[in-house]
Amino acid sequence: MSYAKQMLDTYPRSFNLDAGVLAAAIEALSDCAQACTACADDCLSEEQVQDLIKCIRLNLDCADVCAATIRVVSRQTEYDANVTRPLLEACIAACRSCGYECSSHAEMHEHCRICAEACRRCEQACQELLSETR
Repeated sequence: MSYAKQMLDTYPRSFNLDAGVLAAAIEALSDCAQACTACADDCLSEEQVQDLIKCIRLNLDCADVCAATIRVVSRQTEYDANVTRPLLEACIAACRSCGYECSSHAEMHEHCRICAEACRRCEQACQELLSETR
């Protein structure tokens, strides 16, 4: 069982989200932030780094958006969907853009293939969580 799920299980109040969906999103956000950070670093080590500038930028943007999103969705006390929903929407957009860009380099760079996969998983998990938010 993940730490996210364990922490949600200890929450002393009830909340309006499916704990499994929320835990899956938190895990996907964490994995995506890490994969994007590592992919940006790997891109910087490539010989043709000039060809990867957009990828690096999107990696860093996606990692930052995921990190902010994970912090907000992890807090359930006095939850406000007016804050959470737009942040999830931004995360979905960042993951979609980064995943698309990384997939365009995936045949040449394994780190981009892995990152694209993490972005797609995070995009889907955030979409599922977004559909749960009220």
